[in-house]
Amino acid sequence: MSAASPQITTPQVEGFFDKATWTVTYVVHQGPGSACAIIDSVLDYDPKSGRTRTTSADKVIEFVKTHQLSVEWILETHAHADHLSAAPYLKKHLGGQIAIGDQITRVQKVFKGVFNLEAQFKSDGSQFDRLLADGQSFAVGSLSAKVMSVPGHTPACVAYQFGDAVFVGDTLFMPDVGTARCDFPGGDAQTLYASTRKILSLPPQTRLFMCHDYPPNDRPIAFETTVAEQREKNIHVHDGISQAQFVQMRTQRDATLDMPVLILPAVQINIRAGQMPPKESNGTAYVKIPLDAL
Repeated sequence: MSAASPQITTPQVEGFFDKATWTVTYVVHQGPGSACAIIDSVLDYDPKSGRTRTTSADKVIEFVKTHQLSVEWILETHAHADHLSAAPYLKKHLGGQIAIGDQITRVQKVFKGVFNLEAQFKSDGSQFDRLLADGQSFAVGSLSAKVMSVPGHTPACVAYQFGDAVFVGDTLFMPDVGTARCDFPGGDAQTLYASTRKILSLPPQTRLFMCHDYPPNDRPIAFETTVAEQREKNIHVHDGISQAQFVQMRTQRDATLDMPVLILPAVQINIRAGQMPPKESNGTAYVKIPLDAL
């Protein structure tokens, strides 16, 4: 008897948009009472005062508890430069394993030097519960998830595929916004082009969920699209755009962009899996501001 064709699952996806950082946090599940994963959480941070809040994360916690979901994974698509991760806070209140792509070690090594971090800081990814390799599969209850390495924005970027849904991180934005920048340490436009084609080689009906939205022309916030729509309409990588054209565009555009407002605190904390730097002798934790370094 021949084996049945594998069935493509259609997970339920709940998105939480954070206007302060233009970030979307996702909860992926199969309905009330099921297991779930949380992707790209946000810890609210005021750069003027250095104060943190948990308003955004508490909305996720409320949703999980209301729907009686069981958190098995708290996933990061990369070490974000535009918001702080709330992963430790979510783990404390909901459980789950904090995970990221295994190339995070490359990012940690670079930024340990940039920030001259304490000697005890380990660049081996051990701050995370799990490091996930390209092509690795893992379970979220009865859902099967797969890791896709999609570097270019950073060396450690991954996307997560759950059935017909792919969470692309910063690799792609909505079609009228385009793609992520490649001028951070370890970024590379040629590599990002290859990563976008990897995602866009998936079946046309595959749902793609963005990590951010920066809507032009006052259009409403949107963060779900499809492979077919991206291949037809993405202003940077629609079908017919060559690698050379993309690299030229991306390089010229990146040269005009300011650094993200939160890059200095965000990267220092996110390479620690969302944990704050060690407290100093006065009981306070500090982030560093390197002068003329970036």
